[in-house]
Amino acid sequence: MRTIKFNGTYFLLTIILLLLEIFIALLVHDDFVRPHVGDFLVVILMYCFVKSFINTPVVPTAIGVLLFAYAIETAQYFNIVKRLGLQHSKFASTIIGTSFEWTDIWAYTIGVIVIIGAEKIVQPKK
Repeated sequence: MRTIKFNGTYFLLTIILLLLEIFIALLVHDDFVRPHVGDFLVVILMYCFVKSFINTPVVPTAIGVLLFAYAIETAQYFNIVKRLGLQHSKFASTIIGTSFEWTDIWAYTIGVIVIIGAEKIVQPKK
C-alpha cells in the first residue's frame, strides 16, 4: 500500500547522498570512484528520495528505481542528450549521462541488492 508520508530519516540520507554525489562529480577524477561508486550510490539516492515522501514496500520500490536507472542508461545508448539538443549543457550531460556502459548496469544492480539487503537488516519482518 502506498501512502504519502514524509520520512525524515530517508530525507536526511537523500541529502547526504546528494552531497556525496556532488562531491564525487566535481572533485573526484579517477577511474573507479567516479564511474562506479557514483553509479552504485545514485540508485540508493533515488531510492531514499522516493522513500522520503512515499511509504512503499522495499522490493517494488527498489525494482522501480532499478528499472528507471536501466531506462536512463538505455537512453544514453541512444544518445538522448544529443537527440534532445542538450549536448552543450554540462548539467544535462552530467545528470542524464552521455555514454552507455555495461559496468553502470552492474553498479545499479549491485546498489539495489545492497538496498534490499540493508532494508532486511534494518527492518526485519515482525
